[in-house]
Amino acid sequence: MFYKTLLIVFLTIIVLLLATCFFWYRPKFTSSKNNFYLTVVKKHSELFIKLQAKAKDLNRLAKTKNCNPDICFLIDMSVESGKNRFFVYDIKNDSILLAGLVAHGSCDGGFKTSASFSNRMNSGCSSLGKYKIGEAYYGRFGKSFKLFGLDTTNNNAFKRSVVLHSYECVPEQETYPVPICNSRGCPMVSPGFMNQIRPIISSSAKPILLWVFD
Repeated sequence: MFYKTLLIVFLTIIVLLLATCFFWYRPKFTSSKNNFYLTVVKKHSELFIKLQAKAKDLNRLAKTKNCNPDICFLIDMSVESGKNRFFVYDIKNDSILLAGLVAHGSCDGGFKTSASFSNRMNSGCSSLGKYKIGEAYYGRFGKSFKLFGLDTTNNNAFKRSVVLHSYECVPEQETYPVPICNSRGCPMVSPGFMNQIRPIISSSAKPILLWVFD
């Protein structure tokens, strides 16, 4: 009888813990009126200076590649996946317009809390490097965008079907310290964040550059 009571108490505690986790994590998947930029990146912080330098490099590259010199997308894979690490950067005004969560690849080896990188075919990994965002298409994840790798570290992106797309498993708000789901190498964002960046891509007269770095 004692062991039966002890088991019931133990199971009750487990259920309560799971319920607490569920109700804490569930709101992270809901959009808060598209208020994605939850973490303030201070103007002179280490992260802002890093993004600023990357944006300046993409500005120079854009002019040689006939791409948009005023707007770029930056993904800092050194940031934990539960934190905003996809940044829409306004080069012209030297400011961050939007930020959101983005998944990294699992490398087909089970769930990965931090990113590993590969340009190999069928690796399932994210690839570092600069990309040109291509035309939109409709696939299994809805409206997505083709990506063309511009570096030796990601020049197989198009052949690997690495694209910019959204998926419901990516939350709309930060979940740190809880990591988010993995992709198979694609920069995968939340549906709400995709709704924010899609008009920026579609309205741009020239292709937008994206840089995945760590």
